[in-house]
Amino acid sequence: MRATLIALGLVVLPAASMAAEADIRVTLDIPGDAQIETHRYKCEGRDAPLVVRYMNAEPNYLALLAPGADERQMIFSNVIAASGARYTAGQYVWWTKGADATLQDITDGPDAQPLACREINDTP
Repeated sequence: MRATLIALGLVVLPAASMAAEADIRVTLDIPGDAQIETHRYKCEGRDAPLVVRYMNAEPNYLALLAPGADERQMIFSNVIAASGARYTAGQYVWWTKGADATLQDITDGPDAQPLACREINDTP
């Protein structure tokens, strides 16, 4: 099976102060079954839902989300957690357990409270 994870970013061209947006595609050849799921979360202090796409394919567990105010997508990788599923990318930590989740920017310092989120369940 071949799964494709797409992230958007900026590419700076070497020409005289020209910058252009470009699609960046990461293709992973994954043996066996892979699951790609999209979940939406309501987070404190955010008007729009946080959309997270999960790609689960042994031994790779990834999450694609835009953690910052700039809405730039980042690829998070699953790391060891005592409980729940913990993902990291750059200075961000995305941690889920059941329908609850937290988003933390570790550059905010050790006493900073993470952003609390709850999965949006549209099932009646």
